[in-house]
Amino acid sequence: MAAPPALVFALARDVTRWPELLPHYVRVDVEERLGDVAVVARLVARRTFVPLLGLGLPVAWRSRAWSEPESLRLRFVHRGGATNGMDVTWRIEATAQGTHVEIEHDFRPRVPGWAVLIDRLFTRPIAGRTLATFRDLAEAVASTDESAPGSTANPSP
Repeated sequence: MAAPPALVFALARDVTRWPELLPHYVRVDVEERLGDVAVVARLVARRTFVPLLGLGLPVAWRSRAWSEPESLRLRFVHRGGATNGMDVTWRIEATAQGTHVEIEHDFRPRVPGWAVLIDRLFTRPIAGRTLATFRDLAEAVASTDESAPGSTANPSP
């Protein structure tokens, strides 16, 4: 991504804002706030199958989500449902070009083959679209910020 890691982190860290920022996220319902750093929420995203017609399938999951500002990581542990126990880590790291984001999904269900099916049909497509949209947002904000020489304006992510 052609944007600073801190900007990418600032945009992505608050999952409650994802429906405002990501067109494929239908809603995020907070069920519990765990201090200032974590939430347990029900997330609903649309998994597009026929993009031209806008046809998709709503996909819902429940997750404990928190951010780790010192390491620029986002963490999610899925609770219940088809992805129960999935442990997700976003690693946001500086590169010479800006930022590299890696999303790791650690999913070990009891049913053999279930993780592969879920990964290919749902996890990869939704995570890939999420990451691509955050890339576009971060790069747009970064280019706007850089295009105003001498400007002290700092767009709020």
